[in-house]
Amino acid sequence: MTDTAPDTTAGSSPRPEAQRRVLIVLVSGQVLSGAGLAAGITVGALLAQDMLGSTDLAGLPSALFTAGSALAAVAIGRISQARGRRPGLAAGYLTGAVGSAGVIAAAVADSAVLLFIALFVYGAGTAANLQARYAGADLAAATHRARAVSTVLVATTLGGVVGPNLAAPTGDLATTLGIPALAGPFLLSGTAYALAALVLAVWLRPDPLLLARSLDLRQRTETTEVTTRGPGLMPGALTMILTQLVMVAVMTMTPVHMHDHGHGTAASGLVIAVHVGAMYLPSPLTGWLVDRYGPTLIAAASGLTLLGAGITAAVAPADSVALLAVALALLGLGWNLGLVSGTAMITDAVPLATRASTQGMVDVSIAIAGATGGLASGLVVSAAGYPLLALTGGILALAVLPAIAATASSR
Repeated sequence: MTDTAPDTTAGSSPRPEAQRRVLIVLVSGQVLSGAGLAAGITVGALLAQDMLGSTDLAGLPSALFTAGSALAAVAIGRISQARGRRPGLAAGYLTGAVGSAGVIAAAVADSAVLLFIALFVYGAGTAANLQARYAGADLAAATHRARAVSTVLVATTLGGVVGPNLAAPTGDLATTLGIPALAGPFLLSGTAYALAALVLAVWLRPDPLLLARSLDLRQRTETTEVTTRGPGLMPGALTMILTQLVMVAVMTMTPVHMHDHGHGTAASGLVIAVHVGAMYLPSPLTGWLVDRYGPTLIAAASGLTLLGAGITAAVAPADSVALLAVALALLGLGWNLGLVSGTAMITDAVPLATRASTQGMVDVSIAIAGATGGLASGLVVSAAGYPLLALTGGILALAVLPAIAATASSR
């Protein structure tokens, strides 16, 4: 079976039917990859802290797998540009599965060096999970692009919520297998990523990007949209970069903060599950808001929401799981608003002929921002404490407002 476009000379365009099929397959892959993504987030920092015996570098795992996702984003973007979304995304998920296996091997061998290498490779799964949102928009009508993106994102919710709550059970399973308990969630992530790769490799046909090109959507839609929709490439990229940096920094150190104040893995898993749910569950509403009111307004709302998250996390008592969950929910919501609105800006601003490679490069910047946030978070908490990290992150998120305002006023 090939990914060539069907003949459209004797009937209606196959785009709506193909788009429905593409979204179904992407949703299935996102459910699986969400579990793989969230499982590693939950215990990555704790595993490093346990192996290194220090909080200073507890943010390094997050920095490493987001740095790995930066490199993978380039590769996935280039593969997608040359051969289509299907091979690009499948390769990313399969690489993430290999990284998960490497983390387990590192935990068994008690090798910090191997752990860091494996976490870098594991980041490819994160890159594929994020770039799948672009595939959802390839065949979407211009007025429904944000909703198509949000459909793919919301599918991550199920796996993303289930994954962290399986941290304790998978830890017990790992112990019975002779594997350190904190490496248990990576058993889940490796399996989930491998299954996501299989689903996309077998069923993502026709390839949405290749079909979009064959239908010449660039001539029929992009020519007018670039000048009439969305403020452009740079504000979209800036919105996603800032929201990623703030989200990763605060999220990474929350389980460490809770652990240091006597909370177990189950409690931190619950908070991260709430956070991941807030990252993806509001996506349908966010997509509708972006399509209805435009990405500029929603991008501004993301900065204000992240400020609220930072303030809430900063003032939350260390023994209050509920208030920390509220803070992390706001953190996830702010990230969601920024990602959907920023993705809409990027998609509207870039022509179809170069879309995949440009999207890949934008995601490199997002991943670098996440790596920076993850690496700096441990140092900030070690030197000044978690409340200062949270408050600083919230204030930093406001930097998106003048950029968005300047762009809007220049249109």
